[in-house]
Formats: sequence, C-alpha cells, structure tokens
Amino acid sequence: MTKKILIINGPNLNLLGEREQNKYGKITLDEVKKNCEDHAKSLELKIQFEQSNIEGEIVTMIQKAKNTYDGIIINAAGYTHTSVAILDALLAIKLPTIEIHITNIYNREEFRKKSLISKAAEGIICGFGVKGYTMAIDSMKEIFNKQK
Repeated sequence: MTKKILIINGPNLNLLGEREQNKYGKITLDEVKKNCEDHAKSLELKIQFEQSNIEGEIVTMIQKAKNTYDGIIINAAGYTHTSVAILDALLAIKLPTIEIHITNIYNREEFRKKSLISKAAEGIICGFGVKGYTMAIDSMKEIFNKQK
C-alpha cells in the first residue's frame, strides 16, 4: 500500500517567490508543490500539499490527517513560534511528523529561535531553502522503512 504524506504550509508561504527573495528565494509555492509531487512519485509515495494563513484551519488539517495519512511534513511558518494549538494537534494524532523551515530559524531574530511545535517532530530540517521539502520527503520515507 502506498504511504501518504500531508504537507502543511503555514501563513505567508503562499507569497513565496514574491516576499523577501533574499531569504526565501524566487521559487513559488506552486513550484515547490510540483517538485514535491515529482519527488514523492519517484519514491512511490503520495502527497497532499496544503497551505493556510489561518491557525484553526491548520489544526483541522492535522486532526483530519489521523486516519488518512501516514505522516505529516509541516512548515508552520510564523505559527512555529506561537501556536500551542498546532503542537497539541500534532501530539494528539501521533503521526510521524517532520518540521521544516526554508531559512535557518536559529540564525535569525531571537523570537524565531524557539519552536513550540518541535516537541511533536521526529526531526527538523531548516536552512536549506526549498530543498528542505524534498529532504523531508526522503526522511519520511526512511521513517516508513523503519516501521516495516
């Protein structure tokens, strides 16, 4: 059976390619999605790629993932540093989770150095630009292989 991964993107990631290109690059979220779909297919995985600027919508996505997906990759963006609700949802569903960030959050403003959601993550990938998404898919595949 093909394993399925939910990839969740938080606030302002819909503006990739437009905002702060010196930090986030010129690639758009649609291009990231296409790269992820192609990469997942090459690994015989399926992905669902979502984005929301609304915290409650992200929590609902996570809750609904419980009986539909085998793992979650999440770039909670600004909610990484503020959302106990997203942390609680990730802890509640008990799916393997990988936290990703395009930039190195530990090399930025002080408030960005604290991730509230890391407690629910198997691991964190940050600072590798949008390549972090495919790195996270590779890492999730390794997690699935260990579960066999």
